[in-house]
Amino acid sequence: MIRRAALLLLGLLLALGSASRGQAQDAYALLASPSFDNIRQGVQELGRSGDSRALPVISALQDGELFARVDHALFIRSAFGFIDAKTGESAPDVTAAQLKKVRLNNPVREAIEQTLGSLRLFDPDPDQRRAAADAVFHGHDPLALSALDRAIAAERDIIRARSGADSRAILEPLRDQPPPLGTAVDAAMRSIDQQLQFWGVIQSVYYGISLGSVLLLAAAGLAITFGVMGVINMAHGEMVMLGAYAAFVVQQALGPAWTGTSIVLAVPAAFVISGGLGIVIERTLIRWLYGRPLETLLATWGLSLVLQQAVRSIFGPDNRPVQPPGWMSGDFHLGGLTLTLNRLVIIVFAALVLAGLMAVLRLTPLGLRMRAVTQNRTMAAAVGIATPWIDAFTFGLGSGVAGMAGVALSQIDNVSPNLGQSYIIDSFMVVVFGGVGNLWGTALGALTLGIVNKFLEPFAGAVLGKIMVLVMLILFIQRKPRGLFPLRGRAAEA
Repeated sequence: MIRRAALLLLGLLLALGSASRGQAQDAYALLASPSFDNIRQGVQELGRSGDSRALPVISALQDGELFARVDHALFIRSAFGFIDAKTGESAPDVTAAQLKKVRLNNPVREAIEQTLGSLRLFDPDPDQRRAAADAVFHGHDPLALSALDRAIAAERDIIRARSGADSRAILEPLRDQPPPLGTAVDAAMRSIDQQLQFWGVIQSVYYGISLGSVLLLAAAGLAITFGVMGVINMAHGEMVMLGAYAAFVVQQALGPAWTGTSIVLAVPAAFVISGGLGIVIERTLIRWLYGRPLETLLATWGLSLVLQQAVRSIFGPDNRPVQPPGWMSGDFHLGGLTLTLNRLVIIVFAALVLAGLMAVLRLTPLGLRMRAVTQNRTMAAAVGIATPWIDAFTFGLGSGVAGMAGVALSQIDNVSPNLGQSYIIDSFMVVVFGGVGNLWGTALGALTLGIVNKFLEPFAGAVLGKIMVLVMLILFIQRKPRGLFPLRGRAAEA
């Protein structure tokens, strides 16, 4: 009985092998046919046959290097002559005059793309196999099922379950199927929904950190000037706007061939332009208004209108495009998280700016004098510190940082005369929430407000979400009027 079963199994395997070889033989004959329909069918049959020569033959057909002879024999043209398509052996006696190129049309090209995607499932390179599996997944081609079965059986690396919105969309029409299929689909969809919710939370945190980085860049300079000088600078947003226009001017001056370099050169240019203008503003306007916060608010608000109109007169009222460099374009995936490169670069840039400001304040003579003036202006002046020039350089430093923020914002927002107005209120909120003059508080406040905003937006909308954040901030300030990290010192505590 066992002997009869073994013979039956052997016969079945031989029959299957003969069928596979027959399928491959028929596929070669179809490829040599003058009919486009036959060629397309031949591509599909060869892809399903499991023939080891399928990938090079179909690749040669795609590249226009597959030729047929009158007797329907197929040959691949190489740099060393012609190769027999079935055996892969050299055919030195075959000449180009004896052959005719196998023709292609759009349906044949589509069949080639689908079949090559399936055949590359067996590529030695795991990255190529992963890319091929993704292509088959998105192609939804039922003809690839047999190739997928063979690939899964032959796979030696870890096979990861595929989830995500695409998988859910495929399963959705199958929910009404009877058990056990319907039960399995429901269980799979619940698992996918849980994963989507998890990655959705992580994605919102990333967007919140991205928004917080933008707010940090816009508010860092304001935290310095507000903390050291006590000046309510309503023109701070225009320093941001000037930095964005500096990026535009530098890019236009260097031309499109220098897009990647221009955005880097725009950072110091924006710092010099905005910082220099900040020193001029302090020496000509702000220095006469110390101790009168209402007057500084009105004066800098009027100055912001003047700067906006000046930019409109020079560059016009329309938005100006700043082309992002190639290394800031695109995105990549980390699990179920999509990371856009421009936002990621801005996060890193904000961290570098914060580290640079901390180094200036902690490690330089200017930073030492700034901290002395912040803690006790009268005592600092008594020991010989030129407080008027410290005020000027502090205002210039804060304005220069705002200019660098404008360069970053030019990559994610419209460059227009009204650019700064979109961030001035948020900047003041960040500074007050974190603690006036405290950079660590500014950083934590920016990230907190950014993340809270991104979690509220899906439920409340952008406008109502901002209103809710403002209400929460007002309630917080009532409990802690000096913010999360208040400054310490006699002047600060007065």
